[in-house]
Amino acid sequence: MTKKQLFETQKKAETAVMVGVITQNIRPEQADEYLDELEFLALTAGASVKKRFLQRLSLPNPRTFIGEGKLHEITEYVLANEIDIVIFDDELSPSQLRNLEQEIKCKILDRSNLILDIFASRARTAQARFQVELAQAQYLLPRLTRMWTHLSKQKGGIGMKGPGETEIETDRRALRNKITKLKERLSVIDKQAETQRRNRDAKVRVSLVGYTNVGKSTMMNVISKSNVFAENKLFATLDSTVRKVDWPGKTFLLSDTVGFIRKLPHQLIECFKSTLDEIREADILLHVVDISHPNFEDQINVVNQTLTEIGAADKKVILVFNKIDKLTKPFYIDDENELSPEEYLDLLKNTWMAKSSHPTLFVSAANKTNLEALRITLADLIDNFEKNRK
Repeated sequence: MTKKQLFETQKKAETAVMVGVITQNIRPEQADEYLDELEFLALTAGASVKKRFLQRLSLPNPRTFIGEGKLHEITEYVLANEIDIVIFDDELSPSQLRNLEQEIKCKILDRSNLILDIFASRARTAQARFQVELAQAQYLLPRLTRMWTHLSKQKGGIGMKGPGETEIETDRRALRNKITKLKERLSVIDKQAETQRRNRDAKVRVSLVGYTNVGKSTMMNVISKSNVFAENKLFATLDSTVRKVDWPGKTFLLSDTVGFIRKLPHQLIECFKSTLDEIREADILLHVVDISHPNFEDQINVVNQTLTEIGAADKKVILVFNKIDKLTKPFYIDDENELSPEEYLDLLKNTWMAKSSHPTLFVSAANKTNLEALRITLADLIDNFEKNRK
């Protein structure tokens, strides 16, 4: 084998299939939408998705999550097509993971493990790396019995960036010690970050929040005229970024943090609480929404729910519907005529979305459309906040 062939073999994407369920609380079209997002997660992690499986269940099977017939169907497909990974859209119990691996004979990941893997690959700073490592260790601890069977020898690939095992009891103790040390390291970093926040002057703090991949980093770059990393992938930003913004007669601090997502593993929410302090301590939130996404209403609800979980639901909010340039024929505007940008914005302002209790704007950060309205609205809110603080 030549060096070129070896390199191509090494970088070949792992193949995957996805599994979701339709329950009493999930409609078939919702289940399909959830698998669309799971596929995006898998692609972000570097997998090549070959097929998706859906099953209608009143309750998940306690042993294998899915029914025996569907399990047999998946096993046959995996064997016939040499699939590397089977990814489930829900969190699996340690026993379900173990049973599924024994039946299907390949790597099994659940949604939480996949998200943790993406976070591990995207962590850049020491704080983010420690936070992700702690979340992985906490996720793995109850699953060591299952993990020992195939991690006794280190393997690579998606979902395998966590710590490995050699002997079960020794590794439980080692993993607990690792969790303790990571918490101690993070405690030191958290205190340093808290000191830095306290040492900032009394400028108004504005924080960008939103579902992952809605354009927050692009918005950050446009407002602050900076060059924050932005990419059309999930969780492009993990670390908090803070920029001082100087507008004529107005100076404030603008921060960007990790995007939220449906079923975000609770280990990550817990470990990233210090990073999310930028949101909790903000005076004003810019809630950015991807208006071109078919499920943006669900994404708004996920963000609002997460804000409640971290104690930031009572903040002043500006609702910013981004990516209006991606709406070629809006499903909520009944007009067949060609519209000018001004007419288009006027129509958007008269939709139900503009009836929010928060100030609402429709923009395109990428094309810099209607950003002056955002600047005026934000400046007015900063003015009111400064007056009330005096």
